[in-house]
Formats: sequence, C-alpha cells, structure tokens
Amino acid sequence: MKKSVLLLETIDDDALKILQDHVNVFTGYDDASLTAVLKNQEIHAVITRGKGQINKSLMEAIPALQVAARCGVGLDNVDVQEATARNIMVINAPGSNAATIAEHTLSLMLMLMRNMYESVAQVKQDNWNWRNQYAGDELNGKTLGVLGMGNIGKRVAKLGEAFGMKVLYWSRSKQDLPYTYLSMDEVLAQSDVLSLHLPFTKETGTIIGAEQLALMKPDSLLINTARGALIDHEALLNALNKQRISGFAADVLPEEPPVPGFPILHHSRALVTPHSGSLTASTYRQMCVLTVKNVVAVLTGEKADAKSIFNFSALNDRV
Repeated sequence: MKKSVLLLETIDDDALKILQDHVNVFTGYDDASLTAVLKNQEIHAVITRGKGQINKSLMEAIPALQVAARCGVGLDNVDVQEATARNIMVINAPGSNAATIAEHTLSLMLMLMRNMYESVAQVKQDNWNWRNQYAGDELNGKTLGVLGMGNIGKRVAKLGEAFGMKVLYWSRSKQDLPYTYLSMDEVLAQSDVLSLHLPFTKETGTIIGAEQLALMKPDSLLINTARGALIDHEALLNALNKQRISGFAADVLPEEPPVPGFPILHHSRALVTPHSGSLTASTYRQMCVLTVKNVVAVLTGEKADAKSIFNFSALNDRV
C-alpha cells in the first residue's frame, strides 16, 4: 500500500511527479485544506519549503508521521528537537543552494560597492548626467570578512578571492583553508566587506548588534544572505544613519514579509532583495528533487542519502 505525503507548499513540477509516482500526495496550502487532510488521511511524511511550519502541534496531529522534510537548507520552520524526540526523520537539502547564494551575495556586494542600483535607476529616468556625481568603489584590493565557513561561506570566500579580495574569516573553529582565521571582533574591525553565513540558533542568536557595528570601519559594508534575525535591525538603522558603516545589503529580514514601511527597506544606503537568492530555476528544482527523492526512499524502505538526514552535529559544522 502506498504511503501518503502532505505538502504544505508548492514544489517543483519534476519533484511533484516523482512523489506522485511513488506515494499518495495531499496538499494543505491553507488552514481549511490542511484540516481536511489531517481529519481524513493517514500521513507519513510532511514536506515544506520556507513558510509552512512543521511544528509540535502538527506532529501531534499526525501520529503516523515518519518524515519531516524541507526543500531547502535551513530548518528554521521545522522543530528538529521535537522531531528528534519523536523519532521522526528530518530531511533537507544541505549544500544545494551554496552556489546560487554565493552568487547572490557577490551580486549584492557589487551593487552596493559600485552604487549600481542608483546608477541604473538614474539612467532609467533619463539622467545620464548622474555620472558626474557618481561615487563608488571596487571589490579588488578590499578585505572580505566571512562569518561562518560552511558550504556557502567557502564559496563566497573563493569568489571574493577571485575578485582580488583578501579574505579573513571566523567560524566555530579554525579550518584547513587558505584564508586568515581571526576572532570575530578582529574580523569585524578589519573587514571592508563583512558577509554573514551562519545559521540562526539559540547559540548564535543575534550576533550583530550595536557593539559589533561599532567595531566596523565607517566605510565598510555589511551583507546578509543567511538569516535576518542575526542582525539587530534597530542598531543597524542607527549605524547607517550615523554613518558608522557605509552600507547594508541583504536577502533576508527578521520578519518576512516585512511590515509595510519597515525602515531599512527605504534607507538610501540599503539594498534588500525578497529572499530570492535560492529561487533560480536550477537551484529550486535541485532542492525539491533532492528532498523528494530522499523522502520517497525512506517511505519505500530504501536508503536515503545520509548527508540529507539532519542531525545536530551537521548544524554545528555549518558555523
């Protein structure tokens, strides 16, 4: 008898077909449909992407649950501790977004450093004379500080090096890398561009606040493509307003979508994209297909890829 999978969000079409070929698929995209499925179906796996929450209450409502999966890397929306306590396997797609997030990170660096967004906007307004007041710089010769040397951090460091940047880093421990390992405070103080690549956990918490921002160079840039909650945005706004740092760019915010009028979105020296760094066609498909294949493997008695089965030591390795 086929087992049943509940989707909390849409997934890539190729991944959906793989599911449909092997298991019964039900959708719970809103409260009404979710309630109906839970009332009438025995569910063995739940798959989400970035918004659907696989929390304690959902697990309690699905007594036959074997797998909690996310088509993505971070597991902020999956209660991994509760799942572990209930012997529910947690599956994600580690490393699948490393290349695209690294590219997005460098794109934000370039746009901010070269003031590219404003340049394009001015030309679209037929203001070619903007070039007479243009102010910008280049990445070549600058110092890149990377906080967190997991898969993404390593790729960002490599790309930065290719652009002629000197790379410094901090992580939980020193790694065998061709870059300079320093304390976090030293990385903050010496970097021209600081890029965050850490998970948000109880241990990391909000790591960039007023004290950390005060250590940074007045002409430095802060880039965040990791998790919005890593930064105290009130302190960040204050630092930008008082020119304690020169600019900020991010693909993530503490609350998504942000409330209307969220100040950092409209700041003249901030660039924010809508958490779209991993939504390229190639990476979206890869994350969904990889996750789905491993879920199907577990439900059909096959062996899932060990790297895709979450454990807490794997989380520590990303820092």
